[in-house]
Amino acid sequence: MAMFERGTSASELDREAPTALHTQISDAIRAGIADGVWAVGHRMPPEPELAAELSVSRGTLRRALATLIDEGLLTQTPGRGTFVAAQPVAPSREGELRGIAEDFALQGLRVATIVLRSEVSVPAPAVSAALHVLAGEPVVCLRRVRSADGAPIALLENFVRADLAPGLHEVDFENETLFDALEHRYGLPIGYARRRFAARAASDDVAEHLRIERGAPVLHLEQTTHLTDGRPVEYSDVWINSDEVSVSTVLERASQKENAS
Repeated sequence: MAMFERGTSASELDREAPTALHTQISDAIRAGIADGVWAVGHRMPPEPELAAELSVSRGTLRRALATLIDEGLLTQTPGRGTFVAAQPVAPSREGELRGIAEDFALQGLRVATIVLRSEVSVPAPAVSAALHVLAGEPVVCLRRVRSADGAPIALLENFVRADLAPGLHEVDFENETLFDALEHRYGLPIGYARRRFAARAASDDVAEHLRIERGAPVLHLEQTTHLTDGRPVEYSDVWINSDEVSVSTVLERASQKENAS
């Protein structure tokens, strides 16, 4: 049985798309593992066979497999081959995933949005790596300021994979949130996000948009959002005027049965 008989085939790879072929292949294998098409312990066919089946070079295939090996989904054993090592699993939940606008709304804030930029362009290499796209590959770049009672409270920069949400840059983000657009316009099932918080000193650019002094303390939020099948869909940098608002998280303690293990 062909490896991609129930998944991606050579004819289904979009060779005109901005998304690199190795990214399309790794996305397809990841989704197949998540859907149970290939169970843990399944032995992948040899690289020459897979490359021929997909009509790609072995170098392209190896880049796709390397991504999944780095994620812990595949493992390679010299002399034996490549095996499915794990299912894509979301990290332990620390609380409900909410967008920044949703979080502010729960604090009773009536938030207005100004869109500074919404376009398709090439991001920094670190953003490309976070989104698992090829360096130099364009993504949707969105820059906004959120205000409450006329005072700016957050500067947001979002980068979204253009192959998953074509035309996203044309959405009216002054009246629609990013998560709403991804879920309802494009039918993308958002699964989880990895967030990192840090205290920062406001740069000239951040200070200008938040109307604070340069060097004033701000809360920096870095986030990578994943779909339920594990694919990264969005990366964001958010700078929050912590003198005005906070970001809250609801934490749920695991059951005593789980804690006893």
